[in-house]
Amino acid sequence: MPKNESHPAVPEAASRQSAYAIEALFLRRWSPRAFQPCPIPQADLHTVLEAARWAPSAHNLQPWHFIVSRRGDDHWQTHLDLLHPFNASWAGQASALLFLLSQAVTPAQGDAPPQPSRTHSFDAGAAWAHLALQATALGYQAHAMAGVDFDRAPRALGIPHTHRLEIAVAIGRQADAGRLPPPLRAREKPSARRPLEDMISTGVFASAALAGAAS
Repeated sequence: MPKNESHPAVPEAASRQSAYAIEALFLRRWSPRAFQPCPIPQADLHTVLEAARWAPSAHNLQPWHFIVSRRGDDHWQTHLDLLHPFNASWAGQASALLFLLSQAVTPAQGDAPPQPSRTHSFDAGAAWAHLALQATALGYQAHAMAGVDFDRAPRALGIPHTHRLEIAVAIGRQADAGRLPPPLRAREKPSARRPLEDMISTGVFASAALAGAAS
């Protein structure tokens, strides 16, 4: 995407170094809080959601569902009010708000009755990852939020009992950190990751941190 003053470039990963040669898109994706208060074209939003549609899922059941509002539409304020005040303070500048649901009950298949799903949240997480990477590829960023009023949201959003609300997501064009309150400005940068060795075990579970503490 060409550099544009109204769409500032996402900070590249000068401070983010991967241990192995991965696609730059994975390093460019992060979760800013400073967004430009501008609309998102329907085609762009559908492209982001189309990427989520192609995520893998157990038995190809695709148990995710997105409840969507775009900036200024009839649902925007309702969605914004379901966020915790801290999140609403910055997410209100985004271009779209989404609530990601997963179908916790596997539908009846043949003679098998509906039954609880073991993988619905895992599969929805894959859809979220696809969405976030596609947003980055289009010049947007997506920020997932667990700060949601999970008590009020099911009724307000009409969520059926077969589904679980997983997360809320703000999507928008990144803005200068100066838009944020002073306490948040210092945090407005891509985060690092723990070393890969801390996340891998061979054969059985082993934790480098626990092994160090025990020695």
